Amino acid sequence: MHWEPRAAALAAEVAHPGSDWWLPVASTPRHQFVERWFTAGPDGWTAVDGSDHDETWAAAAYSDTTLVTQIGPVHADHTRTGLTVTGHPTSSSTHPSLVVTMLRHGRLTPGVRLLDLATGSGYSAALACHRLGDQLVTTLDVDPYLTLAAGDRLHRAGLHPQVVRADATTAALPGEFDRIVSMVSVPRVPAQWLTALAPGGRLVTTIAGTGLIVTADKNRDGSASGRVEWDRAAFMKARSSTDYPPALDDLFITASREHGDVAVSPLPVLDVMQAWEVWSMLTLTAPGIEHRTGTADDGSRMTWMLHPDGSWARARTEKGERTATVHQGGPRRLYDLLECVRWRWIEHGELPVYGAKVTISPDGETTFTRGGWDITL
Repeated sequence: MHWEPRAAALAAEVAHPGSDWWLPVASTPRHQFVERWFTAGPDGWTAVDGSDHDETWAAAAYSDTTLVTQIGPVHADHTRTGLTVTGHPTSSSTHPSLVVTMLRHGRLTPGVRLLDLATGSGYSAALACHRLGDQLVTTLDVDPYLTLAAGDRLHRAGLHPQVVRADATTAALPGEFDRIVSMVSVPRVPAQWLTALAPGGRLVTTIAGTGLIVTADKNRDGSASGRVEWDRAAFMKARSSTDYPPALDDLFITASREHGDVAVSPLPVLDVMQAWEVWSMLTLTAPGIEHRTGTADDGSRMTWMLHPDGSWARARTEKGERTATVHQGGPRRLYDLLECVRWRWIEHGELPVYGAKVTISPDGETTFTRGGWDITL
């Protein structure tokens, strides 16, 4: 494949000539890091083999698109072409522009030691190696196959960072680093990340279930201070095994059938996960909600909210209407929590999540504050 012009075009799209990241993107053969991937369809995920058609492979690899590489424990490398797999994505090669955004927030100046958390395909580690040099880059993933495959692909590309298999949410990190940039999201910053961060070092991560990028610099007392950036990003949640816990399908059946407490909301159904401020604020307030949306046969918009504690909500906006009929059950009224966030959004024109000040204690307690609002994870 004549990939260099395509990589240069991708670099021009996600960076700009003269930036610190134009040359790394232009110099990295992304297609070598994503040889097989999955595409979504009505019945599940179908495996695609890039080598079957070079033009398809090149178009996918050098577009600013996330390519899903693993569904549950099943990697595309181990799946027959055309075979449909069901489940949730557990690894991908993320949008190159988002990878660059996270690395840019890391302020990777020459000489800093970087820990790239969540190796995935190895593409982010490759960009970092071009920027810093192999000897200053360590990349880590919980999945043994991902680290093995990414290590091989990095070596084939002439890059030799340290590749480590470990669970970054429970285990000590492998050394001391000046920068930690996480390509997975966490409920709050693990204490061992701050332990591994050198004094004055910088941490970049996203918070699970939100669109929030947190950047923080380590203080002398072992804490860290920073902010929520105005950019938005969402990554897969960090996991400790080959798959995520099962979705709340049984509770979804309950939420679809039961009447529960019934009320009428003056606000129409909202696709919460597409309203990033609302989604992020709600998650900080009530972590762990699973959102589902759909359209009824008559065109009505529907949404469901499910929580592992057994709480559920269902809302429906009839076609042509602006109100919603809401059903709720379980120990908490999830839709009421959503309504509080939405009314605050309407009344103030914004929510305080983006731009918030962030403080992280040495034990990982993470606090957000802005304009009189605060919350601690």
